[in-house]
Parts: sequence; C-alpha cells; structure tokens
Amino acid sequence: VQLQACGGGLVQAGGSLRLSCAASGRTFSSKSMGWFRQAPGKEREFVAAIRWSGDSTYYADSVKGRFTISRDNAKNTVYLQMSNLKFEDTAVYYCAAAAWLWGTQVDIATTTQYNYWGQGTEVTVSS
Repeated sequence: VQLQACGGGLVQAGGSLRLSCAASGRTFSSKSMGWFRQAPGKEREFVAAIRWSGDSTYYADSVKGRFTISRDNAKNTVYLQMSNLKFEDTAVYYCAAAAWLWGTQVDIATTTQYNYWGQGTEVTVSS
C-alpha cells in the first residue's frame, strides 16, 4: 500500500484546511486509517483515526470538536477536515494505514500499530 497525502498549506488561525490521503491498491477497505502529526522538535503524535468500515472514529483530545476524519472507500481516500485551526496545530501531517486495526484507544493511537505511512504534508497556522 502506498499513501499520498496532500492538502497542507499556510492558513491563519481560525481558518480551515482539508487534508486528503490517497491509497494505492485494492485493499483500502480493509485498512483502518490514521492521521498523525509531528511538530518541529517534537515526537509524532496521534490526531485521528477511522475504522476500516468507516463506522467508528477516534480523536485526540486536542482536536476533538475541530477536526473530522472521514473516508471514501470507493475512491481509496481518507480525509481530515480541520476547522478553527490554532497555532499549535502547525506540524507535518502524516496519514497511516493498518489492516483490520481497531481496539483500545491506546492501540489506535500508537504509531507502531500502523504498517504503512505517507510522506507527510505540511500545515502552518499563523497566529
């Protein structure tokens, strides 16, 4: 599986962006998808995830109520709609995939559970 993320850019605080992550191959519908981010000098952190079936999602507390993850299995694409962006959302955002992953919140938010990673797309929020 190859993942290609896009949609990043420069936005003012309070603005919105939508990230997309397109996956190659015919097994997308069996992959739970996650978004992670890494700010300069910080470790990569979990942002949001969606179950392979699309019927369950999980968010980090820092983005809950502002970000929405969704997927379109017909297009092999997962999205991250980001609203009311804050300066602290500035980071490189990565999409990731894991076959049939879903379980505890710890499992879903752990980077090592994901087998496939995209190249990252940069989001910069100006204050």
